[in-house]
Amino acid sequence: MPQYTPPVRDTRFVLEHVVGLDRHANVDGFAAATPDTVDAVLEEGGRFVAEVLFPLNQVGDQQGCTRHEDGSVTTPPGFKEAYRQFVESGWGTLSAPEAFGGQAMPHVVSTAFQEYMISANMAFAMYPGLAHGAIAALLVKGSDAQKAKYLPKMVSGEWGGTMNLTEPQCGTDLGLIRTRAEPQADGSYRITGTKIFISAGEHDLTDNIIHLVLAKTPGAPDSSKGISLFVVPKVMVNDDGSLGARNAVSCGSIEHKMGIHGNSTCVMNYDGATGWLVGEEMKGLAAMFIMMNAARLGVGLQGLAVAETAYQNAVHYARDRRQGRALTGPAEPGEKADTLFVHPDVRRMLMEAKAWTEGLRALCLWGALQVDLEHRAGTEDERQMAADLIGLLTPVIKGVGTDKGYEIATTAQQVYGGHGYIQEWGMEQYVRDARIAQIYEGTNGVQAMDLVGRKLAQNGGRAVQALFRIVGEEVAAAKGDPATADFADRLGKALGEMQAATMWFMANGMQNPNHVGAGAVSYMHLTGLVATGLMWLRMASAAARLKAAGEGDAAFLDAKLVTARFFAERILPDAGALRRKIEGGADSVMALPEEMFLAA
Repeated sequence: MPQYTPPVRDTRFVLEHVVGLDRHANVDGFAAATPDTVDAVLEEGGRFVAEVLFPLNQVGDQQGCTRHEDGSVTTPPGFKEAYRQFVESGWGTLSAPEAFGGQAMPHVVSTAFQEYMISANMAFAMYPGLAHGAIAALLVKGSDAQKAKYLPKMVSGEWGGTMNLTEPQCGTDLGLIRTRAEPQADGSYRITGTKIFISAGEHDLTDNIIHLVLAKTPGAPDSSKGISLFVVPKVMVNDDGSLGARNAVSCGSIEHKMGIHGNSTCVMNYDGATGWLVGEEMKGLAAMFIMMNAARLGVGLQGLAVAETAYQNAVHYARDRRQGRALTGPAEPGEKADTLFVHPDVRRMLMEAKAWTEGLRALCLWGALQVDLEHRAGTEDERQMAADLIGLLTPVIKGVGTDKGYEIATTAQQVYGGHGYIQEWGMEQYVRDARIAQIYEGTNGVQAMDLVGRKLAQNGGRAVQALFRIVGEEVAAAKGDPATADFADRLGKALGEMQAATMWFMANGMQNPNHVGAGAVSYMHLTGLVATGLMWLRMASAAARLKAAGEGDAAFLDAKLVTARFFAERILPDAGALRRKIEGGADSVMALPEEMFLAA
């Protein structure tokens, strides 16, 4: 059976030494994030997910959701009771505004808890996760009346929320949507159309579900410029806040998926459902991106979270399983065989998983800090810097985080050998669950194109230049410390590869845009490599400083330094190969005629 222990000590280390919560105590909302409070969130939150949610993970996978004849959906056994405990404990309210019943904690603190929740049960975590995306859009684009009507019970978790974007004929290209919104005399709209792949579209966890739906009004341009956003409740809400009649929206079917079986992924039918415009007409794309950006960061966190659980189980298995002998001679002569841990290739797989998982945790939490600073920092310059950084890093966290998450899940499965392919060990579920994260909320190829096609050139390249400056300055400082000089030198070389690749795009992308498209994924991974390298430099610097001062857990700090060395020697060199792939251009990618792809 799988097991999971929330990595509280590592999270605490990152919050203190990479994010630097104490250095931001003057930022609005951060004063409440005292060390004792944050420790309580991590410890108690970790205990809740480990004891309540994790035992339901395999249940949810094996039982799945059930749609009934009346269109209602029942979640797997135990989910409804677990959700009740989740709501009563207030875990979903951590970073929500106090005005609507939230605790107004920093987003970075709630992100740490969300990682644990996803690791314990990704399918369950998606229910409140989708609601948070809808809340984010309503907070920014909703009217005061809409906020007052929907947000308090969405924040509390009494009501759920969804994002309804995709249709059978369109996914990434939302300009192709056909769902219509007909204006009514009372100011409402009649919404008619079909949406697919709607996570948490229908379920029995809440009394109401607040759908945010993209649709086009009469006469709107037949493109993405004609999209509007509407709030469409599953059950109508009366003026006094009580629930009224059922709206004309229903679950037509549940998708039969590769993974995340515990989450109800629905085909949603809108048959003249009553909805209300959110924000301005034909400005739905801007509102959608508020949801999408929140969701993309959350999906990047899913990659990390599933990787963490898979990695933990692979470590336990490698410590217990005996196969063969160490290449240097029997490690335990009294046993018939040594454990898997003596084999260099098993060590390689586990070290790669450890290095990426801990690095991505730091990157996700540092990214969450930028979300906080974008909205709460004291000066306009600080807010702009944070907005630039998180805008640049959102597609990287989503794309690299989920690519590496899936890679680590399959690597962990590989450690198990044949047992990893067998259902009872649980590893194949992590592989299946991790796979979707590379696809939804914009495939990773789309993330890469967002990075190189939009984010690089935005504001004259201000965001990427800021990242270059931060990495360059910290590399220069770390070279003066013998404990981090080698890592800094290697990270500096990787930064140079990224800078050269950026210049190559500038010189060649305009004359042939296919050069940009062909190199986009490699550039996304190169950016992720450098950004994660920055996180490891900070962790290594902190570990070396604490060790020299005789503070902290010596074994934990030594492990950080060894893992940082592994990242520097075994992972950072990939930067050169990624640059060479980018500079290979698009010619060979685009040269082969279509008919030759299936030349038999």
